[in-house]
Amino acid sequence: MTTGDGRVQVGIVMGSDSDWETMEATAERLESFEITYEVQVMSAHRSLKTVMQYAQSARRRGLSVIIAGAGVAAHLAGVVAAHTTIPVIGVPVPSGSLQGLDALLATVQMPPGVPVATVAIGRGGAENAAILAAQIIGLRSRA
Repeated sequence: MTTGDGRVQVGIVMGSDSDWETMEATAERLESFEITYEVQVMSAHRSLKTVMQYAQSARRRGLSVIIAGAGVAAHLAGVVAAHTTIPVIGVPVPSGSLQGLDALLATVQMPPGVPVATVAIGRGGAENAAILAAQIIGLRSRA
């Protein structure tokens, strides 16, 4: 979904296609706010260079926020945050034997200087990520 001028406001990235079951809630909520977004699948482990290039080009391409969803080791949000200056929201995806607890801990435990706003595990967190993105965009729009 893009604006009439083709501008995309939010990037939704996920570690694998199977994460869409959770991240679809982000897209649905962004659509309810008429916020434009793009969806990309990229793995911090299998396609690191792609993730880095995506994050580094985000501001230049006009993105205001990146929402990153991943399960298990869940390094995607942290890698994105390490390579961009725009806000990154991490969504822990429930998967594996721990049903997202491992993803939550991996997403929330970032070192100083690599901020990731982390929401709850699963679709509820994915929806809240979209609401946070809308609030961030709203703050920027008032200026």
